[in-house]
Amino acid sequence: MTRGRIELGAITPHNIKQLKRLNSVVFPVSYNDKFYKDVLDVGELAKLCYFNDIVVGAVCCRIDTTDDGTRRLYIMTLGCLAPYRKLGIGTVMLKHVLEYCSKDGNISNIYLHVQINNESAIEFYKKFDFEIIETKEHYYKRIEPADAHVLQKTLQIKGV
Repeated sequence: MTRGRIELGAITPHNIKQLKRLNSVVFPVSYNDKFYKDVLDVGELAKLCYFNDIVVGAVCCRIDTTDDGTRRLYIMTLGCLAPYRKLGIGTVMLKHVLEYCSKDGNISNIYLHVQINNESAIEFYKKFDFEIIETKEHYYKRIEPADAHVLQKTLQIKGV
């Protein structure tokens, strides 16, 4: 496939069904209605990714705050249709998240869960300095393997 145009776009009530369809194809787990309702409220933290005007990927995140007030960004989903992998689409989506965190300046780390046998995803995140910090047994329900690695990238908080 030749080099194409990769662009990010907002997720709106008018295109949320495209996100649902994409997630049902890309991920082995299904997401409930609350997930999609929440995605509509996070603005820049949820984006569809277009390759030559075709939806081929999406990234959906949220900000979590720990008991001590530390803010962390959780990547709920970041995925791309199989025929469009290795074209830089995942990189564009992850760089968008990294830029968001950099502009915010008050997010201590980015983390996500990856099924332990998803070696291509693990290698992708390691290229961006994510590390496996934990393995959660029985994290997933109704899929095998059920265990997930927690990957994390520590960020520099502005002014610290």
